[in-house]
Amino acid sequence: MPQWTNWAGNQAAQPRAVEHPNDVEELALLVKRAADAGQRVKAVGSGHSFTATAVTDGTLLYLDRLRGLRDVDTAMGLVTVQGGTHLHELNPLLAARGLAMTNLGDIDKQTISGAISTGTHGTGERLGGIATQVRGLELVIGDGSIVTCSETERPELFAAARVGVGALGIITAVTLQCEPAFTLVADERPMPVDEVMARYDEFAHDNDHFEFYWFPHTERAFVKRNNRLAAGESAPRLGRVREYVEDELMSNYAFDVLCRMTRRWPKLVHRVNRIAADQRPRTFAAPSYEVFVSPRRVRFVEMEYAVPREHAAAAFQAIRGAIDKEQLDVSFPVEARVVAADDIALSTASGRESAYFAIHMYRGAEFERYFRAVEAAMRELGGRPHWGKMHYRTADDLRQVYPRFDEFLAQRDAVDPRRVFTNDYLNRVLGA
Repeated sequence: MPQWTNWAGNQAAQPRAVEHPNDVEELALLVKRAADAGQRVKAVGSGHSFTATAVTDGTLLYLDRLRGLRDVDTAMGLVTVQGGTHLHELNPLLAARGLAMTNLGDIDKQTISGAISTGTHGTGERLGGIATQVRGLELVIGDGSIVTCSETERPELFAAARVGVGALGIITAVTLQCEPAFTLVADERPMPVDEVMARYDEFAHDNDHFEFYWFPHTERAFVKRNNRLAAGESAPRLGRVREYVEDELMSNYAFDVLCRMTRRWPKLVHRVNRIAADQRPRTFAAPSYEVFVSPRRVRFVEMEYAVPREHAAAAFQAIRGAIDKEQLDVSFPVEARVVAADDIALSTASGRESAYFAIHMYRGAEFERYFRAVEAAMRELGGRPHWGKMHYRTADDLRQVYPRFDEFLAQRDAVDPRRVFTNDYLNRVLGA
């Protein structure tokens, strides 16, 4: 029996069958056959989620043959892309046509369907996550039918399926609202973390994209501010040698070695973090998607919570407090971002401006005490867990933080009444 594992190695499955459909019609037939036989089906992209959302004991569908662009309307900026296309493939395809996505996360290994299904978001006070750029979807639903939805066609399904957590069907194509390609100027520098939190609203308001990384057991943060290059302005590109040394050699290979050391000798964490926090400032310009995305070769597990924007300071202090109270040795930085409110039923930013805080632990290190302590604090602040990252929440308490939770479940009943796409994870977070 074949075995599947995710990128982080913390989720595994032994599906009954593994399929690579050649087109949407073949995929739909596979779903119909499974549904008629009372079996389950899950689609898998790059396996970059830390949750068990893709795990199945039924049929596992790879969308690796459903990749590339279907249609491009350069004048309108509308692009229809097949669901199995990875973001690292999509971005150069768009650039070649003079287009770009408005906002991206800092990892581009996901498929477009997986990224929107789990609520991948990026950062920017005036910008929503990737799902807010979606203008239409094509899905195969629970009976094997191929359906489309948008703001004007099946709008109730569209409101739910843009962040569908894999529960509403298999996304086979996504229509995105893109814009003319643009250049970002990146300013990255270490700062005292207390200053960063004191100026949090200022930084969020005054920059197109703002985020910071705090190194636990230190008083330092690494602040990233990205802004569009204005007409008539210029900024240098980052030299190839420096880019390799800082982004590959130091941030990946050397960091991996240090993580291995601190996993074996935890008391080295404090010293290592002080070294890691003392990074050189840099300012450079590059095409937007090259600035948004950072190479992530060190494997880890992650939890991320979205809290109401006004609770950002309280959330950050709660994470610091949890590390101190539990006497934890944490080698990975805490990442903080901000995103605009949106109107998607199960988006973590649904109906409210949100501050995001992501915590990580090196793969193989003990993480549960850290994650549970932080989650308890985030729940007190009305936090919502990222759908693609680890958490311990259930449908009963998630309903309390999602006013449109039952609206989503109604769409699930409509398009997958036999629960062809469910698994144990979805039964936990959405109900059986």
